[in-house]
Amino acid sequence: MRKLLATLLMAAASAVGTAAVQAQPAPYPHKVVTLVTHSSPGAGSDIFLREMAKHLPKYIDATFIVENAQGGSGARAMTKLATAKPDGATFYATTPTYVFTSLLSKPQHSYKDLQPLVNFFADPTLVYTRADGPFKSLDDVIKSAKEKRGRWGASTPASMERQAAERIKKAANVNAAVVSHDGGGELLLNVLNGTLDIGIGEYAELRPQLEANKVRILATVTPTRSAALPNVPTVKEQGFDVVMRKYRGLAGPQGLPPEIIAIWEKAVQQLLADPEYLKVVQSEALQPDYMGQAAYAQFINRFAEESETFFKENGVIK
Repeated sequence: MRKLLATLLMAAASAVGTAAVQAQPAPYPHKVVTLVTHSSPGAGSDIFLREMAKHLPKYIDATFIVENAQGGSGARAMTKLATAKPDGATFYATTPTYVFTSLLSKPQHSYKDLQPLVNFFADPTLVYTRADGPFKSLDDVIKSAKEKRGRWGASTPASMERQAAERIKKAANVNAAVVSHDGGGELLLNVLNGTLDIGIGEYAELRPQLEANKVRILATVTPTRSAALPNVPTVKEQGFDVVMRKYRGLAGPQGLPPEIIAIWEKAVQQLLADPEYLKVVQSEALQPDYMGQAAYAQFINRFAEESETFFKENGVIK
């Protein structure tokens, strides 16, 4: 009996030791890693990076800091990354904006000068209005736009939200005026004060006003309903064939070493299986949507081609 007990204790100790080894973060060639975003503090990408930076050290042995390189709808941030060393010390938070900016404004450096690393999440794009306003559904908004033209708002011209607004206009055959803004905060203010009928934005920017019952979500521009907003129908469910997939990932300078890519691919999968982390990000309506480096690079190229086609068909670019 004593021998059996001793054997069990040794096995348990071994298991604990193995778990401890497995729990160790992966060695990394840099003690500090900079995560760059074109977003302002408090905006969607900024929130995404700062929360991620708290949890990543459990899986990668480094300290992660966030840098807000605002300017040019991502142009400044892309230049910063494109001219950095491809050594794993600097990454950029990728969203559709960096592709749109590349296509619309021809910046010094474009998405082609960056190497997609990995995708983390799909982020629902939301159509919203003020809670005390006249619109109870997307159909109400479309009917109003046919009668009075309509006043819609989105963030920067090079944004997923602006493209979503233009696609909904086309699908509904209305000529609503779509007004661009410097950011989600200014847009939200103009929806709340009645200047705009609707806004198209991100959950992270709307959550405080949602919790205060100041805004009403009318639709999601997503393939399926958001798990965080199960009672909100998609735009497609409401009769308009508009589906968009807003991604949140990372990119680095071209030429990232394979060993750096491998560390990140493993760490991100571990992070997306971390209950503590998921509890936080899912409260922001982010849905895990992992893509490794090869798959993410293909996705970005396909997304850019589809976006360019859309812009050309609608006369936005030649």
